[in-house]
Amino acid sequence: MKWLYSLTMAVGLACHPALAQSVAPLAAPTATTPQQQRDAYVSDLLKKMTLEEKIGQLRLISVGPDNPKEAIREMIRHGQVGAIFNTVTRQNIRAMQDQVMQLSRLKIPLFFAYDVVHGQRTIFPISLGVASSWDRDAIALSGRIAALEASEDGLNMTWAPMVDITRDPRWGRVSEGFGEDTWLTSEIARILVKAYQGDDPQARHALMTSVKHYALYGAVEGGRDYNTVDMSPQRMFQDYMPPYKAAIDAGSSGVMVSLNSVNGVPATANRWLLQDVLHQQWKFSGITISDHGAIKELIKHGVASDPREASRLALQAGINMSMSDEYFIRYLPELVKSGAVSEQEIELACRKVLNVKYDMGLFQDPYRHLGPAESDPQDTNAESRLHRPEAREVARKSLVLLKNRLQTLPLKRQGTIAVIGPLADSKLDMMGSWSAAGVAAQSVTVYQGMKNVAGPRARILYAKGANVTDHQGIIDFLNQYEAAVAIEKRSPQALLDEALVAARQADVVVAVVGEARGMAHEASSQAKLTLPDSQRKLIAALKATGKPLVLVLMNGRPLSLVSEDQQADALLETWFSGTEGGNAIADVLFGDYNPAGKLPMSFPRSVGQIPIYYNHLPTGRPYSPENPGKYTSHYYDEANGPLYPFGYGLSYTTFSLSDMHLSAPRLKRDGTLTASVRVKNTGQRTGETVVQLYLHDVVASLSRPVKELRGFHKVMLQPGQEKTLTFTISPEDLMFYNAQMQRVAEPGDVDVMIGLDSQRLTTQRFTLL
Repeated sequence: MKWLYSLTMAVGLACHPALAQSVAPLAAPTATTPQQQRDAYVSDLLKKMTLEEKIGQLRLISVGPDNPKEAIREMIRHGQVGAIFNTVTRQNIRAMQDQVMQLSRLKIPLFFAYDVVHGQRTIFPISLGVASSWDRDAIALSGRIAALEASEDGLNMTWAPMVDITRDPRWGRVSEGFGEDTWLTSEIARILVKAYQGDDPQARHALMTSVKHYALYGAVEGGRDYNTVDMSPQRMFQDYMPPYKAAIDAGSSGVMVSLNSVNGVPATANRWLLQDVLHQQWKFSGITISDHGAIKELIKHGVASDPREASRLALQAGINMSMSDEYFIRYLPELVKSGAVSEQEIELACRKVLNVKYDMGLFQDPYRHLGPAESDPQDTNAESRLHRPEAREVARKSLVLLKNRLQTLPLKRQGTIAVIGPLADSKLDMMGSWSAAGVAAQSVTVYQGMKNVAGPRARILYAKGANVTDHQGIIDFLNQYEAAVAIEKRSPQALLDEALVAARQADVVVAVVGEARGMAHEASSQAKLTLPDSQRKLIAALKATGKPLVLVLMNGRPLSLVSEDQQADALLETWFSGTEGGNAIADVLFGDYNPAGKLPMSFPRSVGQIPIYYNHLPTGRPYSPENPGKYTSHYYDEANGPLYPFGYGLSYTTFSLSDMHLSAPRLKRDGTLTASVRVKNTGQRTGETVVQLYLHDVVASLSRPVKELRGFHKVMLQPGQEKTLTFTISPEDLMFYNAQMQRVAEPGDVDVMIGLDSQRLTTQRFTLL
């Protein structure tokens, strides 16, 4: 991705010549390192600051009803603000930075942050969709363009990437993460931190990251947002902590702290998490930021008796910036006066904030991401500011073909096609959760995309068919803060009748069903994973017409789709695909693009199977579908195993794998060995597939997962073409935390498995010496 980084830097300087001088390195004596220069600068600044100004730097203020611009202006005047979030236009950001430069005593620049999770103005697929691409270049491209657009809006930091491992699709924030697998999520974390931040944090289009939510937020009990986590240290460090560390090792300058408690201690007050692990073990030197209102919540968690205690606990645990609460400014001065908090503790947190601002280059140029005022776009939402071709390409790569009976897909550009469903023409839902500054009116729906791609040769009919849900309580919940879901005033029967008229005229029916984006969001945990009844009735009625039925899913979590899998002739998982989603989906439906996405998370048959994930530990009484026994670990009332497994996804062509070849039967402690396999396109179309490598430590001092992803290759093949793929395995791939919390690779037999998903695998064995 260096080519894109270099290109955007060159374009940025060409468009803003006044910035050319500001991006040059700071002039400094050659006798000192850049870090020594920064430390000296910050130390000198701290000597000039009052206690109140130091505390002010610890405050991250949200622009909104609670903090009108007039109030923020006064806070800025008195040095009571360190950073701002939830403002995303150059004009507003420039005005606030102007206030700092004109009104404040020391003129310490603000930094500006936002939830740029899967795009800023051009919205890419949600994170779960990006993970489905299993495409490192596509993932990096989405992050680089997000950083480019966000920095062009004047932003300096993003609350991303979100790397919480989750194995419970009931959790509403599944849509923000990359799925159930530790290794894959860690790989994506590294890629995105590098893509956002680039090689130079002071560069015009560098966007600092704040990895979240530290820690274990995806493991909340029952999948209920803001809930508790209780977990052994072995599982914590084997399964859940590595992605955070991967992001930090890649250079993430920020960490957003989670809202949940960990083994009884809220993360916001957890010295062990924030001091022992993050700073001492992992050597993190950036800033830690509380989540929204989290310091106040320490009282309701039951670990603080009052606001003063909450403020003290958070600061002394290691929180450097307080997001959107007033406790620090109210209570830290008197805590210092009473001796409960030392000014040195305040200064340590303030130093970290100032360090980050220095690293961003803001002390050299407070307008680094703004440029001269005359360069501001005339139209903030101008079409020319979008990156549609890149969004369409990434979205196509994120789609997962789950079923294709009798080659129902791809569709022919002829005859009549009925596009039906509550999500078929929804611009807002196409964007998905946390769609930053994306404008819904600029997104392409499935209906629009199919008309665009089919052209005049096919007749495309449309009917809504049903509301996304008819449950009034759910509708009221989703529309509580905004008009998130448009509900037809016509009766459900009238909507259904209109859809059936369209379906009966058609040669094939494409039903676009799933979740409204607000159903897969923060605070949107669900106890059920089936489609809403309104949509299930619609699908059943469409099936009864006898017309070929293609289901296009839009959703932010794995769903329970046993009935739908039986009813559909073809089933395409599209997640929430972003600005160009409709065109990308149509490209796949009509065969202009051969789908190659693979699931990053298992789909359960029913909610009763949760948690269900591929890399579970073995049991003493394992269930075998070939030889099922009564006294084995299984459900007797449900088919065992997922409906669709991790790593699964079909293509319009077929692939075969040869037997595996190991380069050696034994692996030395200081060596490597290779596992090779030949993959062949055995079908009639050019296509890509993802060949996956899994390992299993057969006998160890602790039970090890039945398989763990340790590598993948994505390969494009012409019909009949074959290619040898080679994976390198080292002892590092086998390391785990033993009972004494030592990270070890123990000698013994190891099974190597290679396949096209986590279930269909070929196996060989070697011995680690």
